[in-house]
Amino acid sequence: MNLSDPSLRRRDLATLGAAVAVLPLAGLTPSPAAAAPARAGGRLRLTPDEGGLGGALDVALTPDPQAAAQVAARGAVLRTAEQRTDRFALLGVTWAAGAGQVRVRVRRPGGGWSPWRTVPALHDLPDRGTGESRRTRGGTEPLWVGDSDGVQVEVTGAVERPVLTLVDPGNAPSDATDSDDRAVAVRPRRRSLRPRIRSRRSWGAKEKWATGKPKRVRTVEQVHVHHTATGNDYRKGDVPRILRGIYRYHTKTLGWSDVGYNYFVDRFGRIWAGRRGADGDRDTRGAHTLGFNHTSVGIAVLGSYQEVAPAPKVLAGIAKIAAWKLKKYHRDPLVTTPVRSHGSDLYPKGTWAVLPVIDGHRDSNDTECPGQYLYDALPEIRLRTARRIKRSRR
Repeated sequence: MNLSDPSLRRRDLATLGAAVAVLPLAGLTPSPAAAAPARAGGRLRLTPDEGGLGGALDVALTPDPQAAAQVAARGAVLRTAEQRTDRFALLGVTWAAGAGQVRVRVRRPGGGWSPWRTVPALHDLPDRGTGESRRTRGGTEPLWVGDSDGVQVEVTGAVERPVLTLVDPGNAPSDATDSDDRAVAVRPRRRSLRPRIRSRRSWGAKEKWATGKPKRVRTVEQVHVHHTATGNDYRKGDVPRILRGIYRYHTKTLGWSDVGYNYFVDRFGRIWAGRRGADGDRDTRGAHTLGFNHTSVGIAVLGSYQEVAPAPKVLAGIAKIAAWKLKKYHRDPLVTTPVRSHGSDLYPKGTWAVLPVIDGHRDSNDTECPGQYLYDALPEIRLRTARRIKRSRR
């Protein structure tokens, strides 16, 4: 089975009912590096990133025999023991094949264990047939949990050789800096629609992790809006760390050539460059909206908007990027447009879909992204975008 099979996403995962095979990952391509089973009672040690600020660890998940009764009662197939770890702040779970759901809980340094939390399934994806798609493992989105020193994982469904990835993005003196001019990729010209964008350098992108030559899109027909489902209680100084964690997970764990999104907007309304090209005027093909990356820009809002409404400054940040990109290609943000799918779980390859020029990820893929409240705010984002374009023509 392959998680990229769209039919699997709609099945009741509990009915798959197969035992999980927890095996070493040697020989798989791709696979997280050095994924060995954790030793009971031991402390998980992260490996420092070469030349980086933090570190990471890939560890094969093994069941806790003492949790067998709890696992059976929940219909799960695997629950690990409570595991002590080095400090980490972001995690994700991937697997070789199958489909599953993941819950985790973490321990705060010097504190207690958090409640169990569901980790969103991986839906923000590169197009099929691309090099990035061929390297992608099934699994979850990266989940920001904040600084933690313990973890416990539960997997429901039928997955083969699940691996937990822990990421410590480290700390940089510039993380808490909000007024450093060096953080701005390019100063927008007067009356230009180009917004103020914080560069990849400002959040500490390790450029050697980005591989291959970025592929440019010929045109931009759409702006796809996402959320990262990573929580809304982060501080300004956390944002560069969150971006470094997502970048590390996308490149090293999933095997992508770069971070998947073209741009990020944080809950404070600030805009950050994502994939290479976002620092300048190049429109680079992203890995965010399966089947529709070839003619679009992907914007991810850092946060969870299924139960919380985004602040007006978040909507303004999205509209600034959308107006800049859509005016360049003479697109109307208030209308729909026919787009030919390259193959998603809602629109088979070759299908023509009529979609809003500014849409939510759920319009083109089987996902809750960008969360109900952010999705409900899309009409306001379209109006804000249209007003910005209109003012720029005066």
